[in-house]
Amino acid sequence: MTNRQTIKHLTQTAMVTALIIVLGFFPGIPVGFIPVPIVLQNMGIFLAAELLGRKYGTIAVGLFLGLVALGLPLLSGGRGGAAIFLGPTGGYLVAWLLAPMLIGTLIKITRTMTSGYWWLEVGIVWLAGILFVDVIGASWLAVQSHMTLTAALLSNVAFLPGDIIKGTLAVFIARRVRAIVDFGLPA
Repeated sequence: MTNRQTIKHLTQTAMVTALIIVLGFFPGIPVGFIPVPIVLQNMGIFLAAELLGRKYGTIAVGLFLGLVALGLPLLSGGRGGAAIFLGPTGGYLVAWLLAPMLIGTLIKITRTMTSGYWWLEVGIVWLAGILFVDVIGASWLAVQSHMTLTAALLSNVAFLPGDIIKGTLAVFIARRVRAIVDFGLPA
C-alpha cells in the first residue's frame, strides 16, 4: 500500500470516527410504538463497518471508544469515562468494537453475493450489528445487574424496532456512498 493510500484510509477512518461522535450528539428520538427513544450513535458503528471494512471500521470504533475511555463525554447523553466500560452497558461497548470486524468479515466472505443483493447485506448488519451486539451486551448486563440472561435479553426487545430501522438505513446509506465515493479499500 502506498503512502497516499494509507493517508486516504486514515483520513476516512477519522471522518467516520467523527461521524460516530456527531451521531451521539443527537438527542433520543421518541417513537410512539416503542417505550424507549431511538439514539443514532450505533448507526455510526454499522456505517463504520459498511464504509471502511473490517480493519479500518474496527480502528474507527476503537478510536472512538478510546476517546470515551479517556473521559470525553461522547456517548449519547453526554457520557464518558473508563468506568462506563465496567458498568451495566459496558458489554455493548465491547461488542461495538467487535461488530465492524464481524460485519466486515461476513461481507467479505459473501462479497460476490452482497454486491447485487442489498437484502443479504442488511441481513449481515442485523445479525452481526444488532443480534451479536445485543447478546454480548445482555450477557454483560446480566452479570453486572445480577439478573437472568433471559431477562437481560428481553430488555433489548424494546430497542429492536429502532435498531432494525437504523441497520437497514445504514446499509442503504453506505451502498449509496460507496457508489459515489471510491473508498479503495483492500479486498
